[in-house]
Amino acid sequence: MEENQTENKLENNGQNNESNSAKQIAGAILVAGILIAGAVLLKGNTLPTPGNIITGNNGTLVTAPAKVVAEDRTLGNTNAKVALVMYEDFQCPFCEKFVKESEQTIRDTYVKNGSVQLVYRDFAFLGPESIRAAEAARCAGDQNKFWEYHDYLYTHQNGENQGNFSDAYLKDFAKILGLNTTSFNQCLSEDKYMQAVVNSTNEGKQAGVTGTPKGFIIKDGKVFTTIDGAEPLNTIIQKLDAATRQY
Repeated sequence: MEENQTENKLENNGQNNESNSAKQIAGAILVAGILIAGAVLLKGNTLPTPGNIITGNNGTLVTAPAKVVAEDRTLGNTNAKVALVMYEDFQCPFCEKFVKESEQTIRDTYVKNGSVQLVYRDFAFLGPESIRAAEAARCAGDQNKFWEYHDYLYTHQNGENQGNFSDAYLKDFAKILGLNTTSFNQCLSEDKYMQAVVNSTNEGKQAGVTGTPKGFIIKDGKVFTTIDGAEPLNTIIQKLDAATRQY
């Protein structure tokens, strides 16, 4: 009787071992399948290359903006290894806050000493006067007065689409700043830069911009970190210091 029980136990243990082995094999096959599927998935999709998609400040993926080109509105050293690319809307009150509280300091320090190139890009999303103001600033740029016009627009904000950036006012601004009004007025009336403003806004959307101001700190052609909204000046300084530390 005991002999039979022993044989039964051995037989059951053998079955259990076989069952456990089968489970282990099945588990191994499942894991291998997942790994293979993952490899196939990665192979089928282009892997993010450094500088195109990075981990942002809060751990999210950030798509880099288009590269800085000659057509961009820039200020400072064109050979700087760090660039601050800012997407702004001239009607945006937080952009005005950024320009007033932070941008001037950035210009007076990092841009002036040649360590950072400042790049302005249109993200005209707050209405028709945003587009017209952006066009006007580009027209001023034809006479090397973009940044003067840029600053003047921000100091003359008055709500959104309330007529303060009407064509009449935009032309008056050009006259006050000493531009050739004939050339400026023609540029604005012909919508010379309307498509360029729209294209810049769309490029911003492709880079994940949903509001303004939005900044990308580019180091050696790759996104180093971002500026989200009107961040405190001290925070921005810390980020720029970190980006320029090696230079």
